[in-house]
Amino acid sequence: MKTTISHNGQTFEIDLSKAIDISIPLTNTDANPIAWYIEKPEIEPVKFGDWIGKVSEGSSTNFNNIFFNPHGHGTHTECLGHITKDFYSINQCLKKFFFTAELISITPEEKVEDRIITKSQIELALNGKTPEAIVIRTLPNLESKKHQNYSKTNPPYLAEEAATYIREIGIQHLLIDLPSVDREEDEGKLLAHKAFWNVKNVAELNSDARLTCTITEMIFVENEIQDGSFILNLQIASFENDASPSKPILYKI
Repeated sequence: MKTTISHNGQTFEIDLSKAIDISIPLTNTDANPIAWYIEKPEIEPVKFGDWIGKVSEGSSTNFNNIFFNPHGHGTHTECLGHITKDFYSINQCLKKFFFTAELISITPEEKVEDRIITKSQIELALNGKTPEAIVIRTLPNLESKKHQNYSKTNPPYLAEEAATYIREIGIQHLLIDLPSVDREEDEGKLLAHKAFWNVKNVAELNSDARLTCTITEMIFVENEIQDGSFILNLQIASFENDASPSKPILYKI
């Protein structure tokens, strides 16, 4: 179903029947991706004495508890409250949900023991475009990203100057198929997070920090989806927390 939408004074045609879901489902199996040294999620029925909240066990309904960590168990969207002393909620910071987006594919550069996404790579891939959101697919783009345990693997990450460049050209939402925009072990510096949100002091937020901007990590973009321009629908659950599991959807323009 094709439709025309107006956004920030521009008109776009998209096909609502061709939604591209770039989130990774959360499961309680070993197929679930994991980061930050935690165990897999838990999804299990509520138990009260002999009663079990499961139809196959005699209950009238399936009634599950879910235990998970948004940062370590799959696709999630976070606000600057992830790194600040004061509390900020993704549910309060993200109030708009449709954005122009550019999907780019980048092979991180190898530097000593690290693989880094650089400013020059992003600048070249964007080729002068300044969308509201950037979606970074790293190469090689293996199916194992959907199921990988990233703990203690030193995944690729974003250079500080790359995050600064993304901020300076006005991109508000950064989506990436890695567990973090920063190095796994970085002594708590979080240089890319701070550069993107323009957070200069985590203890006392500066007035020009980017409260409404978000980072979405652990997405997956299938190989058959070509780089280019999209409309992004960034969906979150209504958690009053620094991060929420999320479901980013792309529509080809």
